[in-house]
Amino acid sequence: MATAPSFVILRRLARKRLAMISLVVIGVIYLAGILAPVAAPYDFADTDFGNTFAGPSIDHPFGTDRLGRDLLSRVMWSAQTTVIISAAAILTGSLAVGVTMGLLAGYVGGRLDNVIMRVADAFFSLPDILLLILITATVRPRVEGFFDNFNGWPVLGGLNESGLPDYFLIFGALALFGWVGIARIVRSQVLSLRETDYVMAARAAGARTPRILFRHLLPNVTNIIVVAVTLSLGSIAGAEIALTWLGIGIQPPHPSFGVMIFDGSGLTNLRAHPELMLVPAVPVIALLFAFNLLGDALNDVLSPRRR
Repeated sequence: MATAPSFVILRRLARKRLAMISLVVIGVIYLAGILAPVAAPYDFADTDFGNTFAGPSIDHPFGTDRLGRDLLSRVMWSAQTTVIISAAAILTGSLAVGVTMGLLAGYVGGRLDNVIMRVADAFFSLPDILLLILITATVRPRVEGFFDNFNGWPVLGGLNESGLPDYFLIFGALALFGWVGIARIVRSQVLSLRETDYVMAARAAGARTPRILFRHLLPNVTNIIVVAVTLSLGSIAGAEIALTWLGIGIQPPHPSFGVMIFDGSGLTNLRAHPELMLVPAVPVIALLFAFNLLGDALNDVLSPRRR
């Protein structure tokens, strides 16, 4: 009985120790974020002014910050912020827009290909981090004003207080630039696949373009999409943290690794309370490093030339 390709890929990946360690690190951090509402010892906004800058203890395993907030809980809630923004940016930017644009450009070709690729070149040539800063800094009042319109509604009221405008603004800005790389990769693969026998047979049988794109071409570029998305998750998480550290991302009191690192930075804090910087910095470094190692391992496993 033949072994399914997915099981073969998983078996090859399981042989790579660094890939397995990376998966565990990513899984632990992301699971902590997902389970933060039920697993975190305290709410991210709970303060105790009588117990500030406390060291590790049973009640506070990582200690507390200058407001007496539990650092372990804030790390877990910050991981949730990273999970939400990374998932939203990947689903809307890389997968929904990037994959679709790459499939269309590679299969249809001609004028549509030129238009899509010229737009992609324009986005690629722009300094993305500077534009992200500009977009988030200038568009924020309009986004908050839009969500203010829902104040007083039975279910949608209080969206600004929940931090939704911050999340919407950050993942929207990241998705705006996140589709370019994966669109180029998918297009290059589709260019070599559109003249294959099974695509020509489907075209001769009268299959419509959407069916050819998503039924015949998409499954054959899934491997490269998995690698690209894995690497993109790390870069998106890093960009969200950098924007928040600069003060234009997720705004306090809503938790984020960028907020925690910013609060713990400064020469005085580093000398007196280095744990305020180390506690959020360690999972951030581990997460970004794990995504890069996992992406390299997936590239080795899925690339026929490296097997």
